Amino acid sequence: QVQLVESGGGLVQAGGSLRLSCAASGRTSSSYVVGWFRQAPGKEREFVGAISWSDGTTYGTDSVKGRFTISRDNAKNTVYLQMNSLKPEDTAIYYCAVIDGAIRPGKEWYEYNYWGQGTQVTVSS
Repeated sequence: QVQLVESGGGLVQAGGSLRLSCAASGRTSSSYVVGWFRQAPGKEREFVGAISWSDGTTYGTDSVKGRFTISRDNAKNTVYLQMNSLKPEDTAIYYCAVIDGAIRPGKEWYEYNYWGQGTQVTVSS
C-alpha cells in the first residue's frame, strides 16, 4: 500500500504562485511514477504532469507548459508541483497519484493505483 498526502493548496490571485507537495509513504516498487491531476467542478479529471521516480524524467501538458514544473526530493519521498503565473482557469482540486512499478507515466486517471485526498487551488481574477 502507498499513502499519499498533498498539501500547499490555497487561494491566490491571478499571476501568483503556489507550490503543492505530495508526500509518499508505504511500500513501492523501485520504479514508479507520480502524476498530478486536477479536477474542476463539472469537469473531468485532467492530467497535469508526472515524474518518473527512477530517473527524474518529467512530463507535462500543453495547458500548463512553461508555467508548472514538477520536481522531487528523494530524501523526503516528496514530489512538488510548482505553479507559476496562475490563471483563474487553473482553479481545481489537485491530486497526486502513483502508478506503482511503472517507468513511464499514463495520462489517464484509471492508470494510477493510488491517490491522495486532493488539495484545493483557487485562483481569483
